[in-house]
Amino acid sequence: MESEVLLSVRGLRIAFAGVEAVRGLSFDVRPREVLALVGESGAGKSLTARALLGMLPRGATASGSVRLRGDTRGGAQRGSRIALVPQDALSALSPVHPVGDQLAAAVRSVARVSRKEARARAVAALDRVGIPDAVRKARAYPHEYSGGMRQRAVIAMATVNEPDVVVADEPTTALDAELQEQVLRVLGEQREAVGAALVLITHDLAVVREHADRVLVMYAGRQVEQGPAARVLDRPRAPYTAGLLASLPSGEPGAPGEPARAGVRRRLPTIPGVPPVPDALPPGCAFAPRCPLAEDRCRREEPQPWQVDDGHEVSCHRWDDVPYPAAELFQEQRA
Repeated sequence: MESEVLLSVRGLRIAFAGVEAVRGLSFDVRPREVLALVGESGAGKSLTARALLGMLPRGATASGSVRLRGDTRGGAQRGSRIALVPQDALSALSPVHPVGDQLAAAVRSVARVSRKEARARAVAALDRVGIPDAVRKARAYPHEYSGGMRQRAVIAMATVNEPDVVVADEPTTALDAELQEQVLRVLGEQREAVGAALVLITHDLAVVREHADRVLVMYAGRQVEQGPAARVLDRPRAPYTAGLLASLPSGEPGAPGEPARAGVRRRLPTIPGVPPVPDALPPGCAFAPRCPLAEDRCRREEPQPWQVDDGHEVSCHRWDDVPYPAAELFQEQRA
């Protein structure tokens, strides 16, 4: 992995009417690296993505720094140096304009080229993502594309200007397993083709295992663990990460623990309770009310990031007490 830091986020905080939804997030992304942001709904993943792109909703205030190659004008460079692959391709594409025209408009928004040249780049981008007969399909409207083809089209739109960073917000949601794999493969191919880094927002830890270089786990707006994907998934040091992994069905990529023994039925473990809302966070560690290892200190003091290994960071008072396999923390068995 190249050592140069491409995207640097330090102390990112996002608030609405004084209530923080993202609380002090820090991470780096290097060229061609895939960083996965994971966590339950409401953890602050998509808000973080919007902050990277300069697309925070009205009423949101942000502090901290987001630097792209040392430049703080990330939002101003949207489309040219940082681009988005949205969750819902159909809503991201205009229903009244041909797909090729929309890609050509994206080209002309950042480059002073003729309409003919923009059109040629649009067709080439559709061809690169595997759209068959790209010249003809460039004249088609989004409703004439299948779901998988629409997702490929928004990947083409995000990469047509060869950005430094691509942010993909749940790009495989609502797609079947075969289409998910196709979309992720195309996204990876385009990332390599244009030399971009990828920030991948997903709930799917199997996807993280297969495609991510590093993973950052978020809970209640904070990072609870981050590090090399294989290390975090194989040896989680935060109880919350362990709970996410334990909830995967046995045998799925990324699912730790022993296989079921004969005569023992395993109930799929779950993390008890629900995440707190931003304006009602408990004192101390936000995960303490749901954590099987929580003690008095956890309920009083919010843990700060701690380096447990080279590049592996965890925010937990009891990280050294997380058992291995960590899934035992949440495992329930019935004979």
